[in-house]
Amino acid sequence: MTERPSAEVSAAQAVSAASAPTGAGANVEVLVTGLGATTPLGGDVSTTWQAMLDGKSGVAALTDDWATDLPVRIAAKLAVEPTEIIERVKARRMDRVQQVAVVAAREAWSDAGSPDVDPERLAVVVGSGIGGALTLLGQWDVLREKGPRRVSPLTIPMLMPNGPAAVVGLEVGAKAAVRAPVSACATGAEAIAIGLELIRTGKADVVLAGGAEACIHPLPMAGFGAMRAMSTRNDEPERASRPFDKARDGFVLGEGGGMVVLERAEHARARGRSGYAVLAGAGITADGYDIVQPDPSGSGQARAVAEALADGGLTGADIQHVNGHSTSTPAGDMGELIALQKAIGDHPVVTATKSMTGHLLGAAGAVEAIATVLAIRDGVVPPTINLENPDDGVCLDIAANTARKMKITAAINDSFGFGGHNVALAFREL
Repeated sequence: MTERPSAEVSAAQAVSAASAPTGAGANVEVLVTGLGATTPLGGDVSTTWQAMLDGKSGVAALTDDWATDLPVRIAAKLAVEPTEIIERVKARRMDRVQQVAVVAAREAWSDAGSPDVDPERLAVVVGSGIGGALTLLGQWDVLREKGPRRVSPLTIPMLMPNGPAAVVGLEVGAKAAVRAPVSACATGAEAIAIGLELIRTGKADVVLAGGAEACIHPLPMAGFGAMRAMSTRNDEPERASRPFDKARDGFVLGEGGGMVVLERAEHARARGRSGYAVLAGAGITADGYDIVQPDPSGSGQARAVAEALADGGLTGADIQHVNGHSTSTPAGDMGELIALQKAIGDHPVVTATKSMTGHLLGAAGAVEAIATVLAIRDGVVPPTINLENPDDGVCLDIAANTARKMKITAAINDSFGFGGHNVALAFREL
């Protein structure tokens, strides 16, 4: 067994370690030209964003019979059912996570103006932390109760982890690549980072990237509950997700999807599109610490942020805002602030939009990337709601309970996942 090195890394050391040459592709400017989402706050980007700015919660009590005996009986369900948007016959051939992915992808693609791009220059990168869990568990029930002849012939394509990427790829006709990263709760952000790489390396001109998740079901709920990872504030669901607050007791499981259209700047401008923001850089690291617990030193997380900054030609001083991973767990929130302080400094204004959406697992990073882009565009940081008594370890400025107007020229969105996955995305204004 190898001995772990010291986890203490200064911001300067982290930036130095991240400053290796990134190649000629790093000079390729990549724009965000389309946004799409379906979340517990709304069925599209505009509704979700307005709800965030208003400080609304998407968390509610579960009324399903199966939830009665669970220790956790709250969740953040979609505000709009995907079957209200997708054609009925098509929807029946998809798992719920695939439906979510298609809804968000359609909005993002339309928002980008349905780019006229050679299919062999178009890629899709869509991930899910868990995949088609509802199909897997539902068809297992069918097998046990009714026998093998009643199992759906669509079971495998509906449950496979690459299913969301596959259906989105077919939706837009992507032929350059269809990729499906799986990195737990960092999945959506990693998909966007891969999209950046595909454009920089010349593989694609346009990439539709993001994440989707839909696993509100008794087994995942019971599993997370057994880990004591989720809030048990069943009597106050809207107040249950409370990042950075002393009374936080775990995350709230949510479902949703977020997609962005990334585009080589020259390609976008040639068709008259300026975009929302520039995806300046990305950083991906691993903790090498524990399968579930984050490294309490924040070393791996700090390196991911430092890499994103260096990759984007930015320094910590350039960053005014961070949309944090900040799940409302006792250990995770404070470790993240330590990492941000190391990599960026004391000055950025931090928010935790999971206080409103709940934790969307594989979709979280993508939805939060969208919120980061819109914060830059609109000059406003959405609030962290339910922050009534900040933890003594809070060392950065948190936008608590009300949105904060401010000029934002560059911002970071970070995402972390079980297994020690760390991803940071750096955005800047056009």
